[in-house]
This record gives sequence, C-alpha cells and structure tokens, in this order.
Amino acid sequence: MSSSKIVFLDQTKMPTHYYNVMVDIPVPMDPPLHPGTKQPVGPHDLSAIFPMELIKQEVTQERFIEIPDEVRDLYKLSRPTPLIRATNLEKALQTPAKIFFKYEGANPTGSHKTNTSYAQAYYNKQAGIKKLVTETGAGQWGSALAMACKHFGMECEVFMVKVSYNQKPYRKTFMKLFGAEVHASPSILTNAGRNVLNKDPESPGSLGIAISEAIEMAVQRDDTNYSLGSVLNHVLLHQTIIGEEARIQMEMFDEYPDVVIGCVGGGSNFAGIAFPFLRDKLTGVKKNLKVIAVEPASCPSLTKGNYEYDFGDEAGMTPLLKMYTLGHNFIPPKIHAGGLRYHGAAPLISLLYNIGAINANAYEQMEVFQAAQLFAQTEGIVPAPESSHAIKETIVQALHCKETGERKTILFNLSGNGFLDLGSYEMFLKDQLDNYSGKTNYAKVAVV
Repeated sequence: MSSSKIVFLDQTKMPTHYYNVMVDIPVPMDPPLHPGTKQPVGPHDLSAIFPMELIKQEVTQERFIEIPDEVRDLYKLSRPTPLIRATNLEKALQTPAKIFFKYEGANPTGSHKTNTSYAQAYYNKQAGIKKLVTETGAGQWGSALAMACKHFGMECEVFMVKVSYNQKPYRKTFMKLFGAEVHASPSILTNAGRNVLNKDPESPGSLGIAISEAIEMAVQRDDTNYSLGSVLNHVLLHQTIIGEEARIQMEMFDEYPDVVIGCVGGGSNFAGIAFPFLRDKLTGVKKNLKVIAVEPASCPSLTKGNYEYDFGDEAGMTPLLKMYTLGHNFIPPKIHAGGLRYHGAAPLISLLYNIGAINANAYEQMEVFQAAQLFAQTEGIVPAPESSHAIKETIVQALHCKETGERKTILFNLSGNGFLDLGSYEMFLKDQLDNYSGKTNYAKVAVV
C-alpha cells in the first residue's frame, strides 16, 4: 500500500468516459410518465426544456458515454480531484478501519456540481440555447451553473430556495459575480410561486417549488432551456467521473473499499462516488460491497418515503417519476443542509435501493454538525453540511469496526467545502440549531 496520505491523479489519466449504471441493473427502470396523459414520455415531450443529446443520455443503453473534449478541458480547471486518507480521523476514533475520502470541494464553486454544469451548458450551447434557468437549494448547483453559463456566453437565471437564500447570502453573491440573475423562491415572478405565497406568505420554500418556478420560466422562450442539478439520469451520469477517478486512485493506494458512502438529497454526489463501484457489485465481481446513502432525518425520502410515481416538482409540471418520495407538496424543515431538502430520491437510486443493492440511513442535524466539527478538527477541511451526513455515517462505520476489530476500508465522498456555510456553523457553536424531531409530516402521494 502507498505510504502517501494523498493520491493525485495526473490529468493525462483523467477518465474519458462517464459510466451508465442502468446497463448493469438487473431489472428495467419504470419509465417517466407524462403529467397529463400518465403515459410514458417520449423525446418530443422533453424537447421543450432539454437538448436532444441530454434526452438521449436519459435513456441510453451504452455502458460508457464519451466525455466531450471541451468538457474535459473545463474539468481540468480542478480535476482530477484528490483522494485522501483520513489518518488523523482514524487516530481520533481509535479505529482499525482505513478511511478514505474523495475531495470535490477544491474547485472555484466549492462542490461537485461543476461535473454536470459544464456538460449541461455545453450540450445546450451546441443546440443553440442562449439561456438556462434552474433551481438551487444551498446554492452549490446555482453557483456551478452560473460559472458554466458565463464560460459559454449564456444567460443564467436561478430560483434559490428562500430559507437558503437567507441562510447563505454569499452563495447568491457568487452567482451574481458570474452574471446570474438570482431570485428567492417562492417568488412573485411565477404562477407557481404566487400560488405558494397565497397559501403561506412565510413559506421557507423547497427544491420542489423552485423547480416549478424554473420550469415555468424556461418554457416562455424558445431560446431558453431548463437545467437540473440532480435527480435525472443524465445528471447522475455526469457525476460518475468522481467514482471513475476514485477507482484508479484506490488502486494506486493498493486498496478497494468495503464500504462506499455518500449523502443523498436528489442523489447526484452519491451517484458520482457509488455508481462506478456498484458496477462491480451488480456484475458479481464484488458481491459483498456495502454502499450506503445518507439523508437528513427531517427529509428521509429513502428511509421513510413511499416507492411510487410522483412529480419532481411542487406544481406538478414535471413528468411523474418512480421514486422514493415524501410527497411533492412536502415542505422540509429549515435544516442547514439546503442541498438535501428534496422530497424524493433519484429514480436510479430509488431502484437500486428497492432491489437491495444499496442501504440507507438518516441522521439528525445536530449529530451531523458534531461529526463535521470532528472532521474539521482532525483533517483540516470544513465540510459542507450536506457532505457531513456522509462523514457521520463514516464515523458510525469506523466505530463499529473498533468494536468488532474489523480492518475495513471505508470510502466516502466529501462533495463540497463549508466555507460559505460558516453562518450555519456559528449557529451550531451557539447551540441554536434545531433537530426538528417529531415536526415532520409526510404527504400521501398516490398520483397514479
């Protein structure tokens, strides 16, 4: 095994292809359904908001999809990202486990989201699109798309969930710095936003509401498309560059993970780290590999949701997706992991969970921030609150190894840094965070 704590990958060895997990899942995905007819959607139904190349990536049966050269060149601004062994955390926990993490927070936007923002902006630009409209939770995705749009000379408009808009003011500053127009959602700019505000003028917003507003705005111009930061197959596909790099880097460490961990809201960063390793489990090469999705206890779509068709947005404008969902009208509590405040899990992740290929756990806000503090103190990186859910699960797994004496190898995805979340950390240090225990009501879905 390498004696180094950090493994960097030479840019000449950066993966040239994304990995499509759909090919290796032993059961077919349930197709998305048209919101009006409830029949499977076709390419024409999606062409109003997506370019054809991304629509093709939603359904392709190719195992590997080539990354365009221009996108790979943009990735080289910060990729390949380092794989780091958390030796100080291991010592603090006194665990025999070996802990590794893939660090996605060193790029200009501070998170993994550029892996898909560059690709989506590229394909839209190739299709002649001049403007992209999107939603964002904590602002990581909005920041990534703003930066990508500026590179390609496109306009960018972002509906940012209101609670995060207020909690994380410098996220919107970053987006505006790159020329994006940013609105707190729900807003008075759309019918979807006005309808929510008429019912609850103090609504904190949700990703589902922000998606409704973004789609409504996008369909008003022929030169404008909608862009999504998570959930859909093509978005998860682009993120697999994370795990493809990690596979090479783990080999450089002469290691292979026993456990792979990622946090889940919609599921993009979890898919990015997990799918390339799940390839080995699904094809029988590593049958005992354990893959764990970690979510907030106050927004537990996998662990407490229903597996059924539901809308991806609050207003019911998206196709119906087969997923684990808390109901498209569910408004999550005001947790500071804004990127995980989504009512459903990606259909691909939901299917993998349903067939038992992955596991899921949920943790409350305070214990997640406690795990983040320990990680910051030992490894010197302030993690994003979203990523800290994966850190919490990693600590749980490592302490279990301490009890059993097992020398397992644990890999997790540190999907972003928390430097623009310091206001949240200040509240944590002042003991002003709420766990929201017992304050969550989940909606019944049954829309099909």
